[in-house]
Order: sequence, then C-alpha cells, then structure tokens
Amino acid sequence: MKQLVRVMPYTVNDQVADVNETPQGIQLIQAPEIWKETKGKGMKVAILDTGCDMDHPDLKARIIGGRNFTDDDGSSPDILDDHNGHGTHVAGTIAATANQSGVIGVAPEADLFIVKVLNKDGSGQYDWIINGILYAIEQKVDIISMSLGGPADVPELHEAIQQAVRENILVVCAAGNEGDGDDNTDELAYPGSYNEVISVGAVNLNRESSPFSNSHTEIDLVAPGEEILSTFLNGKYAKLSGTSMAAPHVAGALALIKDLSQVTFERDFSEPESYAQLIRRTVPLGYSPKLEGNGLLYLTVPEHLNRVLTEVVKNRLVSS
Repeated sequence: MKQLVRVMPYTVNDQVADVNETPQGIQLIQAPEIWKETKGKGMKVAILDTGCDMDHPDLKARIIGGRNFTDDDGSSPDILDDHNGHGTHVAGTIAATANQSGVIGVAPEADLFIVKVLNKDGSGQYDWIINGILYAIEQKVDIISMSLGGPADVPELHEAIQQAVRENILVVCAAGNEGDGDDNTDELAYPGSYNEVISVGAVNLNRESSPFSNSHTEIDLVAPGEEILSTFLNGKYAKLSGTSMAAPHVAGALALIKDLSQVTFERDFSEPESYAQLIRRTVPLGYSPKLEGNGLLYLTVPEHLNRVLTEVVKNRLVSS
C-alpha cells in the first residue's frame, strides 16, 4: 500500500538549547501530583513516529528497543534516528527524564520503543504503519502512541489496530489538525477516527479548545496541544503546537494510570477497564463532545466528581 500517511501538521513555535523546568502541559494535567505514587516504571510505550534523537540526554535512558520500517538510512532496521524532530518531541512529552536540567515527561520512568514508521519528510506508507503496529504487539507493549494520520480508511490498518486492542494494548491517536472551530462540521483523519483508538483533541494552556483540533463523534478527550515544550533534535528543546502534542500527554498518563491500577487491584487490567480509568480522570470544559469528548485529562479528579462509568465500560466492551 503506497498511499502516504503523514505526521499531523504542526507548528514549531520556538527552539532553545537549554531549559530546566516541568513543562506547563505536564503541570496542567496534574502529572506531578501522581509521581509520589508512580512514574510509570515498567510500562512499555511504543511511539510510532519519525524516530528519535537517540542521544538526547533526557531520552536515551528510557529507550529499550525499536525498529525502523522506513526508507531512511538505507532502510536499516536498527537505525532509529529522527531526521524530522516530531518523534523526538512526542517521546519527550511521554517519558523525558530530566537530569540536572532539561524537561520531564508525564511518565518519566516508562520504557520507550522507538518504532520509526515516518521518514525524514514526515511521510510514511500504510504498510510501514501496519508493520509498526504488529511489531509493537510482538513486543507486548502496554500503549501505542500515534501522532500521525491520513484521509484514507484503510481496512488493513484498522484490522491491525483491532488486533492490538484485543491484546489489551491501549492505542492513543492524535485527532488531527484540520479543524475549523465549528463542531457542526466533522473532520476525519485515520487512524484517529476509529472507534477502537483513544482519539485526543487539543486545548491550549488556558484550557480553551484549539481551533485546529478536529471535531467528530469519536473524540474521547482533550489534552494540552499548544506551545508544548519538549525534547527536540540535537539535544535541544522546542515548543510545538498540534494534536500531535496532545496525544502523548494521554499516552504518558495511561502509563501512570495502568501502573496505579495494577498495584491497587493486584492484576492486569483489560483495555476497556484501563480506558474507563482514563475517562474517570477527565473534567468537562463546556464544549461540544465532538470537540472535547469527555473533557480535559486531569489526573487528580476527586472521587466524588467521577462520572458513572457503567455505560462507558459497557460500550467499550461491546465495541472491542
């Protein structure tokens, strides 16, 4: 399948050489409040993207494996280097581990598989994406993060995602950046529009819906996606905007949530159960569900504010 899929269009707002802070998006979703209980240790996240800056000081300790499925670097399966920057930025939001300086991700002790399915131009073939998903399944990852998409509903891609979900892997996808700010119109990008994935829209750091964020009935929740500070190429840092930046906040959050759930209940959770635990940790912002789904990711939602989840879990079980 030679049709092209691409990284979600994104904006580079700023690049800097040195930082020493917890990014505002990480703070907004309340991740630091969870770190006293877990930082996601042992959770395995596959990032299907443009690769990674493998020597970045905030990331190299978190990477435990990966594979290149693209035509970059002579198609060598072992060269995972990022020649674009997008994948490195996503990886940092999920699991950057600041040392004496740098940034920290949502789950700074999670393990990363760098699954390179997009080349230096930010483009990839559907076969690359499908093979990347199958590789992630073989590695028995807990979470797959995909900040990529295209206009075509490809049955083989959908089938690969369904297989991952059957293996209790949580599949997190950026919703897309073709939005017009009008919830009366639908903008569909795949795989973010599939029912089986966790589709993530974007808000800014003031909790306002991002006008570029796609709207449709499969949006599950929103997360920070504007001027997001994270790791970038050559050991540097950058602020980027797009639903590509929102999705990794959710992927990292699921690493924390899944670890907490396993400790609390002393067993592995099914994909629908983990999804329900995620949705418990959202707060509505007052926008249409087609824009915000269940609301903003907020990891410390008090128990008395949790929604009744019976129907959520039931619907998830049925669709799975």
